[in-house]
Amino acid sequence: MATFELYRRSTIGMCLTETLDQMVSGGILSPELAIQVLIQFDKSMTDALETEVKSKVSIKGHLHTYRFCDNVWTFILQNAQLKSDEGQETVDLVKIVACDSKLLTQ
Repeated sequence: MATFELYRRSTIGMCLTETLDQMVSGGILSPELAIQVLIQFDKSMTDALETEVKSKVSIKGHLHTYRFCDNVWTFILQNAQLKSDEGQETVDLVKIVACDSKLLTQ
């Protein structure tokens, strides 16, 4: 199964990467093992979001920028309203990255 490296730029992904870098620099972990951990992180995040997340969110806002490159859509919304069953939130800026799920099963 192919995976995307999208989640490495999330807070948890950046913390994991930073920790792995420190462990490699300190000689605790080999660079090859650190890469394997990141690959497993990508797979685990994809699986968890696919199987564990059941809530739905609707998003409305001003479309500032959009781009389609390498089968990946990127949208940047300003003054976005996010609505779910649990409530509503308004944020200044939202970046949405969307990939074709068929690419994950190749």
